[in-house]
Amino acid sequence: MHSEVLIIGGGAAGLMCAIAAGRRGRRVRVLEGSNKVGKKILMSGGGRCNFTNLEVSPAHYLSANPHFCRSALARYTPADFIALVEAHGVPYHEKERGQLFCDRSSKDILGLLLAEASAAGVQIDTDVAISEVGLRPEGGYTLRTNRGPLQGESLVVASGGLSIPKMGASGFGYALAQQFGHALQPTRAGLVPLTLSGQPLDDIEGLAGVAIEQAGAQTPEQRFEAGLLYTHRGLSGPAILQISNYWEPGTPLTLDLLPDPELGDWLRAAKAARPGVQAGTLLAERPPRRLAQRLAALAGWERPLQQFRDEALAAMAQRLRAWPLKPSGTEGYRTAEVTLGGVDTAQVSSKTFESRRVPGLYFVGEVLDVTGWLGGYNFQWAWASGHAAGQAC
Repeated sequence: MHSEVLIIGGGAAGLMCAIAAGRRGRRVRVLEGSNKVGKKILMSGGGRCNFTNLEVSPAHYLSANPHFCRSALARYTPADFIALVEAHGVPYHEKERGQLFCDRSSKDILGLLLAEASAAGVQIDTDVAISEVGLRPEGGYTLRTNRGPLQGESLVVASGGLSIPKMGASGFGYALAQQFGHALQPTRAGLVPLTLSGQPLDDIEGLAGVAIEQAGAQTPEQRFEAGLLYTHRGLSGPAILQISNYWEPGTPLTLDLLPDPELGDWLRAAKAARPGVQAGTLLAERPPRRLAQRLAALAGWERPLQQFRDEALAAMAQRLRAWPLKPSGTEGYRTAEVTLGGVDTAQVSSKTFESRRVPGLYFVGEVLDVTGWLGGYNFQWAWASGHAAGQAC
């Protein structure tokens, strides 16, 4: 069966590309390998889909070529997707830091995408297994599938990365890129919890479930301030997920457990007002009690404030604001929200997302070496890259 545009992958980028191409009058067919499209859309944001962010810039993305994302993000902005959301009457709210979520359910976002795709005449097939992709002598592509042979003038790879394999993630898109001569940037799990082992894991025994509403996580190059959560295996929470994109295995990072520039002054004032209070008891007024007591025990602070010189209190404040930690690894693709690395953007047009090596071959979304921060940035990349390719394919 012949289509003008074949899109491999029915996620956010694939559906947006299909809509944009369908609106141009192209005959579009979306080929999804799992039993339904948009699975990651449905599970995102705790089921409410953090579908974009009010403040999006290239600085919010990681790539070997940090300028690649600039053109697409400028041509399809958060305001453009918000207009689509509002046109479909989907209620939404800003949670924090410009993050926009559905009021009701992620199903609203998938529903509007499917409605737009239907209006654009897009055909969507699920449970499609592709065993071979080849070039046609007269131009275009032929696919061998469990639905029989399929042909298309343009082929869009929107198959995503390796994150959350239970949702159907695979390395198919990377293998296809390599088949056609494209290089890959090394891939690894991103926006992922960090794990501990040995003494660092023993140090947090019994703290699983303890959360800090505002904490800092920092590498030499980057810092994020957001929530932090202790787990049975290590650390999670928004601050940790964000810094995981920048953390290199084998290197330490620091935690700012009490992000307050006047922390030292607070400790000295407390010593003057309540010299007999235990340091751990005082600290429990700021972070959760269990954590405060553990920190005091680990640092040897289990004594009254009056026994600390002011210099020692300054050192205490400094350590609380830069608590050293050496993760042993990450939870991996099983829980990672995104995949870092992917198809090298040097061989892809930043305007059309067409391959510079093979005519009519396009790459969009997570399969490319472009990864956004936590907070709606990866969805905006999906919308922007999908829309750009859909205007050209």
